Amino acid sequence: MANCHHGSCYTAALMNEKCFVDLTEWGGLLCDTAMERALIIGDSGGIGNAVKAALEARGVAVVGLSRSQDGLDVTSEASVAAALGALHGSFDLIFVATGALEIDGHVPEKSIKALAPEALLAQFKLNTLGPAMVLKHALRLVPKDRRAVIAVLSARVGSIGDNGLGGWYSYRTAKAAVNQIVHSTAIEIGRSHKEAILVALHPGTVATRFTEKYAGRHKTVPAAEAAENLLTVIGDLRVEQTGGFFDWAGKEVPW
Repeated sequence: MANCHHGSCYTAALMNEKCFVDLTEWGGLLCDTAMERALIIGDSGGIGNAVKAALEARGVAVVGLSRSQDGLDVTSEASVAAALGALHGSFDLIFVATGALEIDGHVPEKSIKALAPEALLAQFKLNTLGPAMVLKHALRLVPKDRRAVIAVLSARVGSIGDNGLGGWYSYRTAKAAVNQIVHSTAIEIGRSHKEAILVALHPGTVATRFTEKYAGRHKTVPAAEAAENLLTVIGDLRVEQTGGFFDWAGKEVPW
């Protein structure tokens, strides 16, 4: 166990360590490393790859799956079932980092008049159906005897309550839908996995190919920094927060 006196459990939280009150003269916390294995879905993308690198730097054994490297197609249940069915053991963290803002040349709509049925359906397939299929087939990889976190990348623009600008119909709607998938699945998983935490996370505006055309005046952060932020949030999550939607700073995002 590592002594976490004077708040150094910030670093421990990144490792998903369990901390206990230290009643010795140090008066700090004692931490027991809990995260040993992590699964990253979409580890070839900017955020997924950065999270993988950050975890590996901390000694966590990481399994990564992606379309470009492993042929994983999250829009196909058969592909998801085969990829996850080949895995064994359990994971302390399952991080779903798949998604896209532009699909098949369809850009975010500024007006309802620009909404194309195929664009909306494509967004649902990748950004809603994809994570839903991962959750469906990853449940057997979640331990029942200890804390585990399943984090699905969402986006603040998927928040209905925070939407004051309109537009971006396809992407917003798909992200709002995946938030509902996360919330409902968290309720179900909580019945059988008492220490499991399933959340949707908004990573902020990350400097990747995904956002370079749309960042505008929004401040962007490097993928490595975004990964550190997200891992801090993941490390600090409590069981009673399962089913929630949080941003990169750990603040709850309205539905």
